[in-house]
Amino acid sequence: MSIALYMDEHIHLAITVGLQFRGVDVLTVQDDGRTGTPDPILLERATELGRVIFTQDDDFLAIANRCQQQGIKFSGVI
Repeated sequence: MSIALYMDEHIHLAITVGLQFRGVDVLTVQDDGRTGTPDPILLERATELGRVIFTQDDDFLAIANRCQQQGIKFSGVI
């Protein structure tokens, strides 16, 4: 079983392609038509899609922590 990933828009294309080449289920923010969407909404979208967000943005840690403190479920952050 593989984790379905939702790639943040700043992740280098080579990482996305490399994961796809290895059979990982990857959807990019760009392919989902969400370029420029605020990070909290991207986390909601990833959860809605049943995907874990893959990001390099430190602010996602704060967003995830806030969600945990408020009891808001989300699918995960890598």
